[in-house]
Amino acid sequence: MSDESNEWEEPDREEFSHDPLGHTHVWEEMTVGDLVEGYGEAGIGAADVHEAADIYTEMLADDDCTVFMSLAGAMVPTGMRRVVADLIRDGHVDALVTTGANLTHDAIEAVGGKHHHGRAEHDERTEREHDETLRDEEVDRVYNVYLPQEHFSLFEAHLREEVFPPLEAEGTVGIERFTRELGKANAAVNEREDIAEGPGVAAAAYESDVPIYCPAVADSVLGLQAWMYSQTSDFSLDALSDMTALTDLAYDADRAGCLLVGGGVPKNFTLQTMLVTPNAYDLAVQITTDPSSTGGLSGATLDEARSWGKLEKGARNATVVGDATVFLPLLVAAARERLAE
Repeated sequence: MSDESNEWEEPDREEFSHDPLGHTHVWEEMTVGDLVEGYGEAGIGAADVHEAADIYTEMLADDDCTVFMSLAGAMVPTGMRRVVADLIRDGHVDALVTTGANLTHDAIEAVGGKHHHGRAEHDERTEREHDETLRDEEVDRVYNVYLPQEHFSLFEAHLREEVFPPLEAEGTVGIERFTRELGKANAAVNEREDIAEGPGVAAAAYESDVPIYCPAVADSVLGLQAWMYSQTSDFSLDALSDMTALTDLAYDADRAGCLLVGGGVPKNFTLQTMLVTPNAYDLAVQITTDPSSTGGLSGATLDEARSWGKLEKGARNATVVGDATVFLPLLVAAARERLAE
């Protein structure tokens, strides 16, 4: 006979619920959407990507949701330029917050420059020797991407001939006004010179009437050139004037969502916008490689942002830890596929 006293009894379980893991299935001719959907059967990072795709799709599908996008890091020079420009042109971005570096590299390609495949290290040289050689050859390196320095000369001439003169007549302008004129000039030169590469992010924003905010513009070649031009003209930038329009956009949003690509100033600038409104983000997705344990902003969790009132208590949010050059196109492709269904 069995001893009933030894029979197992299920304990009271507040956290656990019956939800067995499946196994991601991969097959020939599967789509990106199929893959991301399959990630929902798995755990760890795959589950995070699946949740992020769900939230991002909800964000884009809701016509009443105002979508803010932040873009930090070397996203344009490493090949993400068209992904972002297409999102803007297709109406999936209501405001873009980015770096002066991304706008610099965007304009370089718009007017005829090009980034090139390179390498982060050399088989026969130390990293320092490798970069010293590149310095002698007048080539700048962004990890495994090369940019010949003559393209910066092309960019600087573009600013002085096409961008700064119309703004000089206005005197002191906001940074968003500056980025709008940059987009206008990029589009015009790209078409006039029949540049093979597309006009890019700033041009798409200008043509789609989407504002670009660049709060740390001085930390870039774009900002450096603006400062140099201001030394001999009436042109200058007002860093505070943009705050009103951006805050109004957040204040008037029925629902708000944010896609945070990387960290730094663009991430915080996007999140802090909600602090002076009665609202907070309802939907949020971030892609980051930074850990939260250092206390730095770039790795700060979205749950931490909730404590500040930047996210609603009941907001849906997800964080994907990894390289944004891998995960941004993945999330965008999955969301686009779902929206087309």
